[in-house]
Amino acid sequence: MSRYTSPGLAQATWLIAEREIRMRLRSKAFLISTGILLLMVLASVLFGGFASQNVDLPKVAAVGSAVAVAEDTGALEVTEAATVEEAEELVRSEEVEAALVPDPDAPLELTVIGLDEAPTSVLAVLSVTPGIEVLEPSGQNPFLIYLVALGFGLVFFVSALTFGSIIAQSVVEEKQTRIVEILMATVPVRALMAGKVLGNSILAFGQIALIAVLAGVGMLASGQDLLLADIGPSLVWFVVFFLFGFVLLAALFAATAALVSRVEDVGSVTSPVTMLVMIPYFLVIFFNDNPVVLGVMSYVPFSAPVGMPMRVFLGTAEWWEPLLSLGILVATTALVVWIGERMYRNSLLRTGARVTLKEALVG
Repeated sequence: MSRYTSPGLAQATWLIAEREIRMRLRSKAFLISTGILLLMVLASVLFGGFASQNVDLPKVAAVGSAVAVAEDTGALEVTEAATVEEAEELVRSEEVEAALVPDPDAPLELTVIGLDEAPTSVLAVLSVTPGIEVLEPSGQNPFLIYLVALGFGLVFFVSALTFGSIIAQSVVEEKQTRIVEILMATVPVRALMAGKVLGNSILAFGQIALIAVLAGVGMLASGQDLLLADIGPSLVWFVVFFLFGFVLLAALFAATAALVSRVEDVGSVTSPVTMLVMIPYFLVIFFNDNPVVLGVMSYVPFSAPVGMPMRVFLGTAEWWEPLLSLGILVATTALVVWIGERMYRNSLLRTGARVTLKEALVG
């Protein structure tokens, strides 16, 4: 006669995690939404790269020595003409915007011939730019900084909120239907919460890793090698910080959801955690060029997954700062998981009225 042996904590945690993963992967809505998200990321990266490469260059006709001058700019589409008359005819037929002809007495030793007005786009390319010195260089294009901030903030916001809501919904549904009582008879309560957090963290981390890989592949495929070199280190740090930051938020979602017994009440108890997800998103959008705000964000645990990668991208973080910030985040995550597990354990079997925070913490 065989005797049933309860699984240990690690085994029970993995069993619950596997259950969560299987449930999500069997959901068509989850798979479709993930696929759409990945396609949107890849399409946006490819579109940005190809659009930047397909900018129409000003067309010019060049004669003699002017051909080399025009080609050296790298910003003109040059058609070589045998004579000045042939170049002028190309201008009159509007096949080119202007003609460049040798002129020893003119600046750059050439003259630009237009049709009915000065060809400003060609003149802008040929103009001589004086030496420029910037006292406090920003080092990055402001629009690119905004796009990177938007990307980090939006991905963190969407992933954390999506999977956090899934965890909260699952906790309350199991409590409302009393399935949790059957599960508690089989596995420890601690394993129930740990398994939910672990399973959804694996899914969220996998989604973020896929986004990072697709973004990198898209940049390489569209010729954005230099941009990938600039954003690559910050992208790696974002993935690492997201892993621990999500575990912190997931534990809070599970713990606060256990305070109520009805699905209708989930929103009210998880709203403070939702705010913790939204705050970094709005801060990084509106203050992506503010070193003070980003500096504070990079050390506050719930905003560090967005703030520190942005500082790495901007080059304003010392080499040791991501390590220190990550250490603070890991320590905070461990503390929050411990508190969350206590709240979860003390609230799970309490039905009816909402469990107060004091009752959840004290028991």
